[in-house]
Amino acid sequence: MIRALALAVLCSLPPAAEAGCRQALAIGLDVSGSVDAREFLLQVRGLAAALHAAPVRALLLEAPETPVALAVYDWSGSADQRLILPWTEIRDAATLESVAATIAATNRVPRSPATGVGAALAYGDRLLAQRPDCWRAVLDLTGDGLNNSGTQPRDLRLPERMPPATVNALVIGVHSDEGGEPGIAELTAWFATEVIRGPDAFVETALGFDDFQAAMERKLVKELSGLRIGAADAARRSARRR
Repeated sequence: MIRALALAVLCSLPPAAEAGCRQALAIGLDVSGSVDAREFLLQVRGLAAALHAAPVRALLLEAPETPVALAVYDWSGSADQRLILPWTEIRDAATLESVAATIAATNRVPRSPATGVGAALAYGDRLLAQRPDCWRAVLDLTGDGLNNSGTQPRDLRLPERMPPATVNALVIGVHSDEGGEPGIAELTAWFATEVIRGPDAFVETALGFDDFQAAMERKLVKELSGLRIGAADAARRSARRR
């Protein structure tokens, strides 16, 4: 009787957290008309180099049993998005090397010169919806201009789901007195109020495309370091949803 009761109690307990994806990270790179071929290369090569940077590499590879899943795309006008890297789980150094090489080898292709930030946000969110198994969902948009094509980001309502999406931004610009139009302060304020959203969302800044790699590294370290906080609770919530 006692044995049967103990077995019944054990069966009634919630399932233990299963190993899975700890974060789905989608990165959208600006390739609108204000971004020339050199500046696009600084983005793809800068992202690849940031993934190789020692602090980022350590964070990506520290828990291969619960990897980070990465997807990368570029965007310009409201109808112009291109997938560069489909969802890839980074479980080992070889995969990280392959991912970085794929991103770095990407060339700019002709497309609309417009800037469709809202459409880029919607595209990235659809990518995140493909990974409901991940404990955390993050979308990063890089940009050096304001929306002038399609839906305004502030009017875009993302579907509610678990985990809720966090939308961060990496703003690329210069000070307005150096010829930037708009300047980096205005761009940062616009992205902060119109684009980013969700838990712990933030804006990182790069002073020109030559500063992109360093800014991307800072941003990735901040995002990936945050995975350690509450990861166990997130895993338990994920297990209960299965």
